[in-house]
Amino acid sequence: MVSELVQRGRYVDELEVGMRFSHRPGRTASEADNVLFSSLTMNTQALHLDAAYSATQPFGQRLMNSMWTLATLVGASVSQVTQGTLVAQLGLDGIRFPAPLFHGDTLYAETEITQIRRSASREGQGIVTMRHIGRNQDGTVVAEATRTALMWYSDAAPTTEASS
Repeated sequence: MVSELVQRGRYVDELEVGMRFSHRPGRTASEADNVLFSSLTMNTQALHLDAAYSATQPFGQRLMNSMWTLATLVGASVSQVTQGTLVAQLGLDGIRFPAPLFHGDTLYAETEITQIRRSASREGQGIVTMRHIGRNQDGTVVAEATRTALMWYSDAAPTTEASS
């Protein structure tokens, strides 16, 4: 019999504090990403949209929208960590952008599990805290965030097409 493997994240009981994930492939940021994301989110910041203006500013070019960077950083972790095992995202803390990301840069994401505990109020679920780090192609940290998520334990998770 041939096994069927369904791509999913990890259940709480499959995670350990200190576990690290390197999410690949990376994502190369494009001008189209920046303009579309900024427009969809009604962010008219000239540093994202106006090349002539941005050329006169300290970085000399347009910056990727930091919310695109954050969303892509977190999104890159989904398939390995939370796909089908997440109940809810509880919060984001410690969000930082220590260096800029530009058009043409590639964002590489890493996740480290920093804390795990059983939920006191939700049977079969646990609270997982993870630290996301985004680096550009040169290894420079361009984004950091700590995310707290409510996740299933394997023996309590509902069986569905998305999480089975």
